[in-house]
Parts: sequence; C-alpha cells; structure tokens
Amino acid sequence: MEKSKRNKTGVYIGCLITILIAFCMYKQFYPLETLEDKLLDYRFKIRGAENPSDTVVVAAIDEKSIGKLGRWPWSRDKVAQLIERLSAFGAEIIVSDIFFSESEKNDTMLAKAMKDAGNVILPVVFDFEKQADKRNDAVLLPGAYRHIARENLFAQYAPIAAKGVLFSIPEIAGEAMSHGHINMFPDGDGTIRWESLLIEYNGYLFPSVTVQAAAAYLGIPQEKVMVDATQGIQLGKRYIPTDTWGRTLIYYYGSNQTFRHIAISDIIDGSVSADALQGKIVLIGATAVGIYDLRVTPFSPAMPGVEKHANVISAILQNRFLKKASLTVNLITLLASGIVFSLVITRFRAVSASVITAMLNVLFLALGYYLFFINGLWIYTAYPVINVTLIFINITAYNYAVEERYARRIRMMFSSYVTERVVNELIRNPDMARLGGERREVSIIFSDVRGFTSFSEKHAPEEVVAILNEYLKAMTEIVFKWEGTLDKFIGDAILAFWGAPLRQEDHAERAVRCALDMMRRLEELQKKWRSEGKPVLDIGIGVNTGEVLVGNIGAEGMKMDYTVIGDHVNLGSRIEALTRKFEVHILLTGFTLDKVRELIRTGKLGHVSIKSIARVAVKGKDKSVYIYEILTKDSGALSEIIECADESVVVMKEK
Repeated sequence: MEKSKRNKTGVYIGCLITILIAFCMYKQFYPLETLEDKLLDYRFKIRGAENPSDTVVVAAIDEKSIGKLGRWPWSRDKVAQLIERLSAFGAEIIVSDIFFSESEKNDTMLAKAMKDAGNVILPVVFDFEKQADKRNDAVLLPGAYRHIARENLFAQYAPIAAKGVLFSIPEIAGEAMSHGHINMFPDGDGTIRWESLLIEYNGYLFPSVTVQAAAAYLGIPQEKVMVDATQGIQLGKRYIPTDTWGRTLIYYYGSNQTFRHIAISDIIDGSVSADALQGKIVLIGATAVGIYDLRVTPFSPAMPGVEKHANVISAILQNRFLKKASLTVNLITLLASGIVFSLVITRFRAVSASVITAMLNVLFLALGYYLFFINGLWIYTAYPVINVTLIFINITAYNYAVEERYARRIRMMFSSYVTERVVNELIRNPDMARLGGERREVSIIFSDVRGFTSFSEKHAPEEVVAILNEYLKAMTEIVFKWEGTLDKFIGDAILAFWGAPLRQEDHAERAVRCALDMMRRLEELQKKWRSEGKPVLDIGIGVNTGEVLVGNIGAEGMKMDYTVIGDHVNLGSRIEALTRKFEVHILLTGFTLDKVRELIRTGKLGHVSIKSIARVAVKGKDKSVYIYEILTKDSGALSEIIECADESVVVMKEK
C-alpha cells in the first residue's frame, strides 16, 4: 500500500513538472527557447556541409579586388563596368547587395548600364522606427505582391510592418528590374536563422531580395506569385513554408565560401571564363574583412550577408525548405511523453530509472535530428529532454526522501530487536520486512529465571536490578550473535524468535544453537557470581517452531511493537514452564526437532544428546506434543536422539 501511494505521488510530481514545462513552452521561456535554437544549430553541424545550387555565385568585393581597383567604396563607373561585364558574360540575374543612396558624378553611367542589362535587382532596407520620405515610394510598387489567399488571417497574425524605407537614388533605382528588401532579424543570441520573405509597408507586401531573385530566375512574374497568408508563398510549382509572420527557416548549406566566389577584379579584367557566369544568379556583395556586414549563422560566427542571401536563393531553387513544428504539436509531444514517462519511471529503482531516462533523452535527440535531416522538420527536443530529466531528478529525490524516512522508521523500529546488520539488510531490501501483519513460520525461544519472585524479595532492589541487567545483557548478546529478533523482556523472561523480519531458512537451527549458547554463557556467569559472593540465577528455556502471526501490534500512532502472536507462541511459553516440572534446562518441541533432526544425525549441529521427556497435552492444545530435553555432550561424543518409550499422554494444566 505504501509503495502504491509513493508511486502515485511520483506520478503527480511528474505531471506537475510536465505542466510547468508546458507553460514555459507556451510562454516561450527565453532560456529554453535559446537552448532549442542552439540544438537546431547543432543539427546543421551534425549534418555537415552540402552542395548548393551551382546556379548561384558571388561576385565578391574581396581583398584581391580592393588591391587592384582601389579602396572601397568604388566610384560608380567601376560598378557600371562590372554590370556591363556580367551582362556580356551572360549572367541571368544580377543581385546587388550595395546601396547607392547618394548622388555621384557617374550615376548616369551606372543607370545606363543597369538599363542595358535589364536584369538588375536592387536592395531596399525598411525602417521600423521612424517615418521616411515617401515621395519616391512609387518606385517600389511594381515589386509588391497583390495576390493574397486567406487575407483575413492577417487580422490575427499581422505581418511585420515598416514605417519607412531606404533605397538607392531615384535615377539609379528607376532602372532596376525590381527591388527586394535585405532586412535581417537575428534571434536573441544574435544568430540569423530566419528569413523574412515579406514585409508590409504602406498597405502592400514587399518581398525579400532572395525571393525576387529566385522568382525572376524561374521566370515567375509578380502577378503570378500567390501569398498564402500566415502559411507560405506559392512560387510557381514551389511552395515556400513560412510562419505566421511571413518568415521561413534558412536552409544553410555550410560555412563561408560554400558558394563559389569570383573576385570582381577578375570579372572586370576578363580573366574569368564565361561559363562561370553564363546563366547564373550573380550576387554582388562585400566579403573583404572590415567592409562586409558580419552575420552569425549556425555554421559561422562571421558570414558575409551576401552569402546568407545565396543560401536562401539556392534553397528555393532546389526546393529545400525547413519547417518548424507547430506549438500544438510540440505541446502534445511534451505532455504525452511527460505523462507516460511519469507513469513508467515510478515503477523502477534509481539505477534502472536513470538508464531509461538516458535512453529516452537519446531517443528524443535522435528523433529530432532524423525529422530535421529526412523531413526538414524542426521539432522541439530541449523542452521534452529537460522535462524528462527534471521528472527523473525530482521523483528520485522524492523516493530517496521517502526511503530515508522509511529507513529511519525501520531503524527506530528494529534497532532494539535485531542486530545492526539485519537492520541494514532490511533497509536495503524493504520488501523483506512487511510492516503489516503476515503469517510466517518461525522458531521461538522463551527463557525465564527460576524463583525470581522469591529472589527479588530476599535482596535489595539495587542488587536485583544489577544482577538482572547483567544477565539480560549477556543473553541479548547471544540472541543477536545468532541473528535472532529480540521481541521483548517480560520482567525477567526473554522472548526471541527467528525467521522474521528477515526470512531465515535455518531458523530452527539458529534457535537451538542460541538456546545451547545461552546455557553455556549462563554457566560462565554463575561461576563469576559465585566467585564474587553474589546470588546465582538459574533459568529454563523452551524452544518451539510453527506458524504465527508476525507484525506490528499495538495502538497505531501511540505504542507499536514488532512481535509474534498465535498458538505456537503460547506453546513455547508453556514448554518453558515445563522445564521446572521435569527439572531440565532446555526443552524443545517435536516441531523444532523435526527441523533439525537431519543436522543432528549428520553431526552438523555439534555434539548433543536429545532425549524425549514426555508426550504432553498442554492447556489450550487439543493434540498432544512431544517434548525433548537437549544437552551438550563432550567433544568427540556422537550425537544421539532417544525417543520416548512410554506412549502415555501426560496432561498438564499449569498455565
């Protein structure tokens, strides 16, 4: 019953922790959310680098180009020359990651080069804090998405909205094929994991430069792009999944320079082959140390922003998309695993429970990686792993506290009954000692001091107590030596038993050996008392074996004793009383003799003589009982059992 109650409490603890962690998930508890983000990064690292689309290349403003063309920023004529070269080499789409926000003398040359190329996409940056001059906003309108499915969902999940916009001067911006924003929104730890595909401005949805480039390369005009509100973007045959705010997880292929980088100086001087650029999407951006915008990604702490764009464009072209599992799915996974784990873990001890916990956590992490690698699904693993770990720790701590309390209870209950070794064994194996009552076969010893009443009347109380304490201490040591349970002192009498609380298959042998040892020790005490001129005590011992009721008896919460009750206990007491009638020291019943008969026959019980005294019918017993005297013989003498020749029954009415 106590174990069942403990298990039920453990389940309650596990469910309570699961509900608490589920609440943290619902509220997006920052430390755990950050941990989930880091585990996503590790999934990328475990997966390793992959080959991106060779359609996407980077025209790099690198150290080599700066060394040949001069310090950055370059004059507009050099940029115009670059665009002319890219167009001549057959670049399919040219994406600029460079702003031309101020006028220069060669703006007309750059504008003409862009107009002649007809395939240049320029960047814009949206401002979310202050209103900007809207006189030139009209240049953006051709790039806005107008076909929106389930637009009513935006009332619940409004897209990211901007107040202003920064783009190139009108003379240059007007010659661009289209525009796309390059806004990036790092997570709390500074890592770029999401690409905002859509930003709302002046009531219109404007795409990122990455979506614009992919759509242009695939030949999908603006009017053919369908925005599925809060769900994704339909780009021809490709469906790009997004979260409710129009963001998509970035599918990173690897670290820096996973994509091919071509120095702009090589493009301008014509030293690069036409095959390297023909039919490609060419992104113009800075990669030289000190001039590019550093972006932290799962693969790199300092990736150029232009290469981030390359990852997103390549993923769209290759149809490689990642999707985050919904909050509902993650909550169901957390709650189901937490509740089931709580039900299971309470049935195991600490070592087995720790193994199960470790295996389940490994399973969660492996499942998270498998779904990411095979299905492109990001499912939370930190929450369930932490939940399972906390459940294990708290239930184990609770069980430890309960077991400590149980151990104290066992120690307090049995320390005066049995040896320290037996107490420790009971604590290690609590099932061996049922604290409730149970029927069990035991062997019982009753010993009593003969003539104690008259002895106490003739001597001073102090002398009586002193000699009695010396006697009881010596006898207790003998009982504990044979690992018996000292039930109680009944005045000058001793009640001890074997076979409970620990099961002892040799309980009868132990009881008989203890009785013989008690007489040996008494003889030593008698010699000592005679030498000291003290009165000498004598005892009788009765030994019986049988089934009794053993357990805690008394008033619960007030006074409880671990004791034995039943007919065989009473029989043991009456047999001890017969030692005075037959003038012997130790009597044992036929029940006990039957248990040790083979040991006596083979001499394993020592050198003893067992003599049948009588067949008696004691008060309260319907059937007669054989009683035997047992004596220790000299060393070397053979053990013997002498049965009673007289079959007549002696009826005893005493006690």
